[in-house]
Amino acid sequence: MKLADVMQSADWKAEKHVPVIEAPESVKAGEKLNVQVTVGKEISHPNTTEHHIRWIKLYFKPEGGKFVYELGSFEFAAHGESTDGANKGPAYTEPAAAVTVKLAGSGTLLATAYCNIHGLWESSKDIRVEG
Repeated sequence: MKLADVMQSADWKAEKHVPVIEAPESVKAGEKLNVQVTVGKEISHPNTTEHHIRWIKLYFKPEGGKFVYELGSFEFAAHGESTDGANKGPAYTEPAAAVTVKLAGSGTLLATAYCNIHGLWESSKDIRVEG
């Protein structure tokens, strides 16, 4: 079995678990690129002690390259847990993260997310780097 065998994907507008990558379609070489990754953009994902997004990871695969490069790894640790019981805590982290990166060439941003109940999810977005 491979990790790809258990990775799920869908249209984020219809599935709340898919990580959504928001970034411009193109950027100039060496220019700062702001990337936002969220889960539950169109359909909210529960953020409870029992059901939550534990982490999001963002990667970049250069066009024509063999390997991916990890741009960021974001953990979400507060889901309403408390000594008073589940969902009685004072903090709930939302599954959203931002990273700023400079790219030397075109390629693909890839995001993965982990739901403690529904497993691994992925999405991607092509980025064109000009001149």
